[in-house]
Amino acid sequence: MQDFSQGDIIKINGFRSSFLIVSKNAFIRAVNMFHVCPLLSGVQEGPLHIHVAGVDETEGVVIVEQIKLIDPAARSCKRIDRLPYGMLMNISDALQGIFEYD
Repeated sequence: MQDFSQGDIIKINGFRSSFLIVSKNAFIRAVNMFHVCPLLSGVQEGPLHIHVAGVDETEGVVIVEQIKLIDPAARSCKRIDRLPYGMLMNISDALQGIFEYD
């Protein structure tokens, strides 16, 4: 299995869109799975729809509220790019905002 990390932009076999891995690396190593959010084009930006660009210029809008758990042993996944740390922090802040107490 390929070694995946938080901030990787991946393709998952059977899906047209790309996905951003949002799980912390400790979680990925502990359970050999990770959470992803879809990375789409043609979507308007908003508080939970955040425009990003990878280091190899993969671009799109991360749909933060559509978080999914992926088992890479059950699905064929391939890293295609990586998100810069500053952009990853914006995504992480938006995710945290979904689960904070009122």
